[in-house]
Amino acid sequence: MSKSTSRNTTIQDIAKELNVTAATVSRALNNHPRISEATRQAVAEVADRLNYTRNRVASSLRSGKTNVIGVIIPSAKINFFGSVVHGIETLANERGYNVLIYQSNEDTEYEKKGIQAFLSARVDGILASIAKDTRDISHYLEARDKGVPIVFFDRTHDDTSIPYVVVDDFKGGYLATEHLINQGYKRIAHVSGQQHLKIFAERLRGYKAALKAHKLPFEKELVFAGNVSIESGKEAVKYFLTLPEPPDAIFAVEDFTALGVIKELKENKIKIPEQFGVVGFANEEFDEHITPALTSVDQQTVMMGKEAFNLIMDMINKKVVRNVDNKKVILEPLLQPRASSQR
Repeated sequence: MSKSTSRNTTIQDIAKELNVTAATVSRALNNHPRISEATRQAVAEVADRLNYTRNRVASSLRSGKTNVIGVIIPSAKINFFGSVVHGIETLANERGYNVLIYQSNEDTEYEKKGIQAFLSARVDGILASIAKDTRDISHYLEARDKGVPIVFFDRTHDDTSIPYVVVDDFKGGYLATEHLINQGYKRIAHVSGQQHLKIFAERLRGYKAALKAHKLPFEKELVFAGNVSIESGKEAVKYFLTLPEPPDAIFAVEDFTALGVIKELKENKIKIPEQFGVVGFANEEFDEHITPALTSVDQQTVMMGKEAFNLIMDMINKKVVRNVDNKKVILEPLLQPRASSQR
């Protein structure tokens, strides 16, 4: 039998070709444990030869599942999120799931549109890192209340009814600051992120704890309220250099902010790391390719994606949408020392 041209190939066509029942073909295509490997292979070969395409809509109506996961990321420009998605897709492919990706562009309204798009697509679950402007997560809670499980990764919310996967941001902030102290810097500043986001508040808390542990004073004037951008890194340096006693090092809340810090320090002819140390957070791909290479804190992004996928699959399989077991995964931060802070 040649490939169908006038109509779509059906399960019945495959069954007729192999002289088996349509039910056997259906079970083979769905990897039913009662079907032998030889039969599965034979069905797969004929399905390919006949150009068979599964009707996923009909299949999902029968099973109640689409085998599609929706993923909301704040920005595709940030390598960090691409790396997390890689971890998600690695396991999704192994488990027979497809992944839909929606970019919120750090905007709550776009985030809401993404959720609506996923609900329309009848996704089995949603993985999300919330936009930096998002304070109210009611749009996520509404989706959950419609029966769609949700897991946050990296950027989370205090609502513990939604499980999450994060790095230990407090420890990461502590390690970054302590590293600068151990390199001999005495007056260490911090460029923070939006404090309504727990990850940025925890990094600030880690910075303060490291100063206290090493008997260095915390000074409010050495914390610049940034907005997670190259520009805020530049503005922070401009501000710090106006102080009567400027800092000699900066721990930036993330790597794009740290990049802005380095750019502005260079503009002012300040030598890094001899005169000024810089540490970022996220271990972005560009860190080792700039001059000087940027010291940063690695967040185990691929592992974060895999753990987030495992959490959502657990909820899907158990048919639960609330975090009744208070599930969360906290990964270890890994300091990556490079030239920007090593005297």
